[in-house]
Amino acid sequence: MTTADLPKDPWSISVFVGESPLSLSPHPDIAHPAMARAQINDVRASFIADPFFIHHHGTWHLFFEILNHERGLGEIGYASSQNALQWTYQGVVLRETFHLSYPLVFEHAGQIYMVPETLGAGAVRLYRAEPFPTQWVHVADLVTGTLADPTPFQFEGRWWMFGCTTPSTHDHLSLFHADHLFGPWHRHPASPIVARDNRRARPAGRVVSINGVLHRFAQDCGQRYGGAVRAFAIHQLTVDAYAEQECANSPIFQAAGNGWNGKGMHHVDAQQQSSGGWLAVVDGICHAQPL
Repeated sequence: MTTADLPKDPWSISVFVGESPLSLSPHPDIAHPAMARAQINDVRASFIADPFFIHHHGTWHLFFEILNHERGLGEIGYASSQNALQWTYQGVVLRETFHLSYPLVFEHAGQIYMVPETLGAGAVRLYRAEPFPTQWVHVADLVTGTLADPTPFQFEGRWWMFGCTTPSTHDHLSLFHADHLFGPWHRHPASPIVARDNRRARPAGRVVSINGVLHRFAQDCGQRYGGAVRAFAIHQLTVDAYAEQECANSPIFQAAGNGWNGKGMHHVDAQQQSSGGWLAVVDGICHAQPL
């Protein structure tokens, strides 16, 4: 497929490693980026971004946003890998009449679910794999309203979810909680936990536990959308209270100045390996280059 009239500064995806999600660097054994729009062969892709991955039955499965150039809407693409370094694109696995992005995928009670961003549906939608990994069925609406980059996670027997309630300005973050994944979901009384601050409100990936402490990641949109990724340690999380502190080495990712991530980075999905180290998929945006 020709790329003659596609944007000249696309997002792409790569693989980082490190001793902690707070100190990740490009994997030394691969060329970067690990995946780009040129690998998308079933639709004309303006860019690919927002990667999430899961290890299932001996294979790494990667889900990400593809911006379909003809439709002008995001769709969810899928790639597989045996080593999480070299990826084989398999095709679009979820398409709706509205924009999709940020496909957070996770396993729960023997099933695999996905919570993508679904602003056009007027609700945060939950999808279940039937079967995994190529077929996804809408099974519930979790929270009504427009919630950008919804990020659900479990902690101490409850479900929690961050989401940006101001998708156009990226400056308000709310928190929700529920007894069960399917709800009912309740808005946390401390919400918005971030207000009028586009440097730390919009989620930038899965919540992770580092040495027993939960951490969330946020896009720094102060200079530009998706300019950097900041990290915050969550020190208090109950149904009545919330407290966090920005990590000392935050932002953990920012514009490299040149190359595939020269203009900015805005997403990370990190998972700890049996060796104790961490593996992550990230995205970045390059400076305008000739096609």
